[in-house]
Amino acid sequence: MATMLRMDEIASHPNVLAVAEALRTAGIEPRVRVLPETAPTAAAAAEQLGCPVAAIANSLIFEVAGAPLLVLTSGAHRVDTGKLAERLGVAEIARAKPAFVRTHTGQVIGGVAPVGHPAPIRTLVDETLAGHTEVWAAAGHPHTVFATTFAELVEMTGGQPVAVN
Repeated sequence: MATMLRMDEIASHPNVLAVAEALRTAGIEPRVRVLPETAPTAAAAAEQLGCPVAAIANSLIFEVAGAPLLVLTSGAHRVDTGKLAERLGVAEIARAKPAFVRTHTGQVIGGVAPVGHPAPIRTLVDETLAGHTEVWAAAGHPHTVFATTFAELVEMTGGQPVAVN
């Protein structure tokens, strides 16, 4: 019973509810799943979900000239910030510090969702995620994820598909 209560508490966390509402607003039925363990890496999430690590959409926040940039990348990729900066025509893309992430998303690293932020964030979506029928993204808490598609990720975030590495 204690585990169920904990899962209920996680499922009703304000960030998880904000993500679910953002999905509904985008016309997507939220399919949020509470994981038994946190998923600090794409590999950990994939193992718990029984899916390929490449089908995990990591939400990475970077700082570009003081503004946040959200990069939704396949769990099988690392973002090449030098190449990405060149593609975007900016001098530098820096990995954001935890406080910056929390300020701009309202969420903690490890649970950052593609949506449910206090204000829209410029978003890039790893084009290789299109190769998966179903992708999984964090749902606002380190214990939660939701199922979606590449097309839905692009639509719900207003994101731009790009090569990230």
